[in-house]
This record gives sequence, structure tokens and C-alpha cells, in this order.
Amino acid sequence: MAAIMPIRDPIFDPPFNVVRASHVELGVRDLGRARAFYVDCLGLLPSDETKDALYLRGIEERNHHSIVLRRSREPEARALGYKLAGEEDLDRAAFWFSRRNLPTSFPERPYQGRTLCTADPLGMPLDLYTQMDRGESMLQRYASHLGARIQRIDHLNCFTPDVQVSYDFYRELGFRLTEYTETDGDDPRLWAVWMHRKGNVHDLAFTNGIGPRLHHVGLWTSSVLDIIHICDVMATCGYLDNMERGPGRHGISNAFFLYVRDPDGHRIELFTSDYLTVDPDHAPIRWSLTDPRRQTLWGHPAPTSWFNEGTAFAGLAPRQPALEARPIVAM
Repeated sequence: MAAIMPIRDPIFDPPFNVVRASHVELGVRDLGRARAFYVDCLGLLPSDETKDALYLRGIEERNHHSIVLRRSREPEARALGYKLAGEEDLDRAAFWFSRRNLPTSFPERPYQGRTLCTADPLGMPLDLYTQMDRGESMLQRYASHLGARIQRIDHLNCFTPDVQVSYDFYRELGFRLTEYTETDGDDPRLWAVWMHRKGNVHDLAFTNGIGPRLHHVGLWTSSVLDIIHICDVMATCGYLDNMERGPGRHGISNAFFLYVRDPDGHRIELFTSDYLTVDPDHAPIRWSLTDPRRQTLWGHPAPTSWFNEGTAFAGLAPRQPALEARPIVAM
């Protein structure tokens, strides 16, 4: 019997056109505490605020929001949002998901046009839409650039109990592989994948672990100095303990990073300095699970929390991973 190949050719004609990762909705227990962290410290811009929700965006973003914080009894992830190219793509997506017996509904979403609410095969909640209310880009309003001077949302990273299943599903939707980690030996198994639609390293990544759970939301800054600056800010305004990992440089993606935790434990990556992946013949980079440079090029170890802790999706019970394998932690 032939061995299953973990990596397959990309699909350039998917059933509908996903443009990019667009937004995330998180449940938080105290909107005031969350606002102090995301707005006053990190520097995200509030687009709107109600007694139950806070809508945030980066300085170059014209979409109304890329992060929604909603009052909740417990911290949770409520939706991962993706922008589609047009209304016809939205109809195609609804047909495609319904043919696979996955949920399809069109609830009202504030500040968004018609939005398909669905889920992937492991149950992760997805919001697919085409139109969102627009705001003025603040890119050249430099007096408004505070904290980490966050430009935009970049990617979503999730724990999955089965990396192969997650990779196969999103590959079918046209997500292209840029880098991956797999086990060594005669029967290699995927441990993590980085996949994109918009032409940089990733819009979506999956890591082997108890899941599905949200690992982190990646937010783009324009320079390494922005990340160094937010370290100084956090260390001197009461958020020293919220810095979980970094600053440092990943082997995977080449990104310069800092991982921080908000007051509810949601993980945010401040991220810059990856590379272009738009060429159709771009070949994915393989990393061995036993290579310590994959997680931090400089050899700094990641904390245990980075491998074990994540945000549960609302109403979705995580399960143990199918693959029992751990990376080599750099020393």
C-alpha cells in the first residue's frame, strides 16, 4: 500500500475566492480592562464601542474592524473572519459548505454586509463576508500612532488535533503552503503548517496540539523598532507580566516577533519582517521537528505555556491530538 503524502500541490482554482484573513471576535470578561490593554497600551484604534462590544483596527486598515472584543462570562474565541472577493464567491461558499454537511447561516453582523456563518470539519467557527463598513486610513495621521503602531491584522494561528485534516481542508479552499514542520523517518507526519492567500508567509497556521483552540492572532507592525518600543512601553506601564515570549526571530517565516497575553489570556503576536510568497511556483520550506532553529532562529527556548495554552472556541470541546510528538526545545 502506497504511503500517504502529507504535502500536495496547491490548488489555483478553488471553489470560491478567499482574499485574506480579516478579523477575529474574542470574548472578554471586562471591556474596560481590555480597552486599556488593546487601545491605551498596544495602540489599536477604536472604531466603535458599546456597553457590550469594542471594535478595533490598525492604523492602515480601512475595514471597520479587525478585532472585536465582546463582553463574555468566560474568555473564548467566537469567530475567525475571512474576506471573500465578491458576492458570487459568498454564494459559492454557502453551496460548497452545505454540500459537505457543514453549517450555513446568514446572521446579522454589525458593520458587515451579508456574512456566511459556517465551520470547518473540526468545528472552528468561520465568518465569510465580502463587504464591511469603511473608515479612513490613519496611516499618515502620525500623531495617532501609539504603542506598537500596529498596521493591520496579518494572520490567525490555531491548535488542531489533526494537522493533516486541517491542511487538506484549507488547501482545497486555495490556501497555499509556505512552510511546514514534520516528523522525521520513513513515515513523516505533519506537525505544523503555514498557509496563505494574500501573498506573504501566512493568513492561517495550524500547530499540533489539544484543539481546536485559537493559539494567537498575528498583528503586523512596520518595523522591528515598533516591537522593541512596545517592550519598553509594556515594561513601564504595568504589563511586564503580559509579555510571554520574545522579542526574537523565528526560523520559520523569518519573522521578528513578540508574544503578549491580554488580561483574559488571549495571545497576540506582534509580527514583522517575513517575506513575499506570490509566485505560483513558490516552493514550501520543510522544517524537521527536531530542529531547534525552527521556533527561534537564535536558539531561545519557548515557554511551556506557548505549547500548552490557547483560547477555546465557544461551545467547542477541544480534544487530544492524533499525533503524539513534541518539538526539540532550543537550549
